[in-house]
Amino acid sequence: MIADPRFATFDPGPRVSNRRSVLLGSRSVVQKYACMALDKVESRQSEVQDRRVPEENQSDHALIEATKQGDEAAFAIIVGRYRSPITNYLYRFLNDYEEAVDLAQETFVRVYFAIERYHTEYAFSTYIYRIATNLAISEIRKRKRRTLLSLTGLFQSDAEDTTEFQPVDEKALPDKNLIDDEQGRAIARAIATLPPKYRVPVILRDIEGKSYEEIAAIMELGLGTTKSRISRARGLLKERLKKYFK
Repeated sequence: MIADPRFATFDPGPRVSNRRSVLLGSRSVVQKYACMALDKVESRQSEVQDRRVPEENQSDHALIEATKQGDEAAFAIIVGRYRSPITNYLYRFLNDYEEAVDLAQETFVRVYFAIERYHTEYAFSTYIYRIATNLAISEIRKRKRRTLLSLTGLFQSDAEDTTEFQPVDEKALPDKNLIDDEQGRAIARAIATLPPKYRVPVILRDIEGKSYEEIAAIMELGLGTTKSRISRARGLLKERLKKYFK
């Protein structure tokens, strides 16, 4: 897990799902208020989109400072500014749209509840991508544990056991520019097989178009190590995709 005390985040407990009607009965008080807070912000976002407001032209830092003063419209603009980029990034990382939407929502919830601890001397984009990355890596680890438990169940002698093997999700990314052909789907699957330490930087660099410096800051790595991992990731992808690109 990428960690840095400068980018401390609030952990509201088990991940908040957007399946609100199903999970409401079992959700903790903190989780309920987390979703209520985001609902409130989303409502303000709709109001902001219906009219031109000066905050739309302000920097991320200015909007965060306004949010700290209780201006929910400012945070609504932040959500509108980063919702699509963060969701798309998580989508490409996880190869699962529903999970990407859930984790994008949780990313904003965590930013909202940790707003007082955010220091504006650091780029907000680095901060929010780091939170999203940490959540995605945690999800990948959970998937591995679930798969291990499922595989263990296959070898249990109890005939009544109902544990089922959960295969890796191989659905292609729902990006029309990326998956309209077989090669695009192959690329998406190949990226999904990379270990997180290679998957994160190559997505940020080759798909998100971020600079090496930005990626190094998000992953809290040295510039040389960042470039090395991107090069290694590209090599792995080239090897796995050689039958598509000769």
